[in-house]
Amino acid sequence: MSKAHVIGFGKSGVAAARLLRKEGWEVVLSDSANAHILASRNTSENFLHQQQELATLGITVKLGYSLDLNDFDLLQLIVVSPGVPWDIPLLVKARELGIETIGEMELAWRHLQTIPWVGITGTNGKTTTTALTAAIFQAAGFNAPACGNIGLAACEVALLPKHPDWIIAEFSSYQIESSNTVAPRIGVWTTFTPDHLARHKTLENYYNIKAKLLRQSQLQVFNGDDAYLSKIGASQWNNAYWTSVKGKEHLIGEKGFYIEDGWVVETRLIASLNVASLQEDERIVEVSALRMVGEHNQQNLLMSVAAARLAGIEKDAISQAIREFPGVPHRLEHICTWKNIDFINDSKATNYDAAEVGLASVQGPVILIAGGEAKAGDDTAWLAKIKAKAAVVLLIGSAAESFAKRLEEVGYDSYEIVETMENAVKRSPSLALTHQASVVLLSPACASFDQYPNFEARGDDFRALCVSRFLNAKDR
Repeated sequence: MSKAHVIGFGKSGVAAARLLRKEGWEVVLSDSANAHILASRNTSENFLHQQQELATLGITVKLGYSLDLNDFDLLQLIVVSPGVPWDIPLLVKARELGIETIGEMELAWRHLQTIPWVGITGTNGKTTTTALTAAIFQAAGFNAPACGNIGLAACEVALLPKHPDWIIAEFSSYQIESSNTVAPRIGVWTTFTPDHLARHKTLENYYNIKAKLLRQSQLQVFNGDDAYLSKIGASQWNNAYWTSVKGKEHLIGEKGFYIEDGWVVETRLIASLNVASLQEDERIVEVSALRMVGEHNQQNLLMSVAAARLAGIEKDAISQAIREFPGVPHRLEHICTWKNIDFINDSKATNYDAAEVGLASVQGPVILIAGGEAKAGDDTAWLAKIKAKAAVVLLIGSAAESFAKRLEEVGYDSYEIVETMENAVKRSPSLALTHQASVVLLSPACASFDQYPNFEARGDDFRALCVSRFLNAKDR
């Protein structure tokens, strides 16, 4: 029996192990974290049930364990979860020894490549675009689950009793890096700004990883309002479909999707007997149908509509899906209103660019909750937006001291170091009332790993604290 080793006891790793076992592999699933740490990231009951289920399937689980390649001649395949760096010595050595090493998305692709995929990537905006695209495809009657970096793990889709009509997959750079043959029918690139450089080292390397997914896609859609993508534009992607919220004159190339007079408009080339080609414009859906605020969400709307139209979906289904789309958790998610103050969860803003967009999308003045595990990147525009819109910044997590120093360096001293989310939520209402702020915004500009297992857990904590304090309590 062929032997496989799956690294990472998360959603992706567990799904990969189950899929391999179903295909007849002898599977070991390991994680360097011990059982206590892993149980703390889930509920103890769920964690125990998952272990029992895997044991029943005949999958060996090793926790607090790192793979040893001494028995490499007995191992044919290593599958890594997205959180495992692709260049760690273990994986480099495995590849040198000729052990096939792939990511969980690549494994899923090998089982699902006969189905058309929409592959969506980008520094920011990809989760909303993925969720909205899936909603449109589903409104059109397709069985089209969202998966990958959102929703189901891709291997979970491969385990479903009935394969879908389309797969709408969100790809992080980590997932693209470990997926050599994934070739979507439609590739979408939302934005590109410096991020994950601690892992990818250089901006060029980060760009090339993202670009690999688009190069392997049959059709490509790009956000033409993104400064970096538009700069390299037609020279590298001369046959792509481009989008712009700024109107037709800002489109790159002769085909794409733009906003004009409050409508999403598709422009395409049509054959003509007299000339090489003609442009034809068609209104698809009113922008006001989308309930989510901010220009960045209009960009997400354009790319989702583009993917749908390239898949042949009619306007009625697109309009219906957009009107009913509620948004995504942790991205400018409205939690509650207390004394005319809106509490908004933007926990998914894990870098400076996303946090700047979050601030730009809400009405000021704002009480901002920021901090966590700091990332490399240019904070200039974010700091400028804080000075323009934030009445007070409440700083949490390991970045609090360094953020305080940066704020002072740009002449901003209206901040408090409160350390924890609980302290921030407790402090925010009185500050909002004092400064007549209309919004308390969690938009951290940081990763979450100093205090939480992921940004979802951070956002869930903010939501729970707000609900407990402002909705469930009679008087605080």
